[in-house]
Amino acid sequence: MKNTDCWISISENSDFSIHNIPFGIFSTKSNTLRAGVAIGDQILDLVVASELGVFNSLDFNPYVFKSETLNDFIALGKEITSTVRTIIQEELTNVDSVLKTDSSVFVNQKEVQMHLPVFVGDYTDFYSSIEHATNVGTMFRDPNNALLPNWKHIPVGYHGRASSIIVSGVDVHRPMGQTIAPDAKEPTYGPSKRVDFELEMAFIIGKKTSLGDTVKVENAEEYIFGKVLFNDWSARDIQKWEYVPLGPFLAKNFASSISPWIVTMDALEPFKVAGPEQTPKVLPYLEYKGERNYDIWLQVAIKPENGEETVVSNSNFKYMYWNMAQQLAHHTMNGCNINVGDMMGSGTISGKSKDSYGSMLELSWAGKNPIQLKDGTQRTFIADNDTVIMRGFCQKDGKKVGFGEVKTKLLPAKQ
Repeated sequence: MKNTDCWISISENSDFSIHNIPFGIFSTKSNTLRAGVAIGDQILDLVVASELGVFNSLDFNPYVFKSETLNDFIALGKEITSTVRTIIQEELTNVDSVLKTDSSVFVNQKEVQMHLPVFVGDYTDFYSSIEHATNVGTMFRDPNNALLPNWKHIPVGYHGRASSIIVSGVDVHRPMGQTIAPDAKEPTYGPSKRVDFELEMAFIIGKKTSLGDTVKVENAEEYIFGKVLFNDWSARDIQKWEYVPLGPFLAKNFASSISPWIVTMDALEPFKVAGPEQTPKVLPYLEYKGERNYDIWLQVAIKPENGEETVVSNSNFKYMYWNMAQQLAHHTMNGCNINVGDMMGSGTISGKSKDSYGSMLELSWAGKNPIQLKDGTQRTFIADNDTVIMRGFCQKDGKKVGFGEVKTKLLPAKQ
């Protein structure tokens, strides 16, 4: 199957190829929130498609496409959702498709508003890039003991705030908080001076468990519907003051931005790769076989207000030390239950080279090495009215599967 087999025009460089078929929630001036699929620069309206009888061979209520989130659709299970994706691919490459009979089935992506694709009941953030953890440990602790003793034994994580997860295009205000100057004895209150991005990806839970159940590594991907790009905003100066002893709090929960299209695990299957060697050997419940990492190219750009964007990082999801299957197995090994729509963040994704680091904290090395932008200005952290743009895609054997972008502008603080 090729893009040229599709009767909808698809640019060769489009993230939304016939091999992708990602799901999202959109609205137009004339239609309320509903489910759709991105194809080229268009959106296939799944409500209209279902009314045309495209999914009549499947036993489910097409009313799920009229929902304000994808939760009910995802909860149908992969047997249904994967078949829906396959049917869409077949219809888009069938010159006699019923989809050709109604022009309202397609909407230009430029004419819609995108919304959060799922209702996120719970959100967990991991800390799974060994390069990132080593950089941070080197910066703030002993370089010879950058990783804490538990790091290579468990996928470290913490529970984040689901209510402040926002979709691409929603602006964020610089957070207020307590910080303490290096030589000060008392903290002060004011706007964070060290707002940072964190280049992450997140996976969406597609199958619930009951309290007390565990998910095994070998079948963990059965519980994962798909992935999105994830910018987990951080206020480094607030974080430094508050995170001992209980970890991230107000420095992290003011906003986390995601891309609007969920790329399914089916679409990502061809891009599996081997992960890094894990030494020392992990405990048996975290052992896995086969390729469990994914070759996903990632990029971060900063765009000043009325200025040109500058790419500041080029990284890849394949660098992750702990993979998604291990993260989910560890998350549930104590009987913690998960629900459809729950979101699990990867943690900051950094590569081995300086230009592949996934945060300004690392790129500027805690503010010591400013990053030069194309307009001649410099950044150690994110400035007011800067827009941070993250992009990601997979490419192999002539197939491209992309995530689009997550774009967020940082507004001045509300004081």
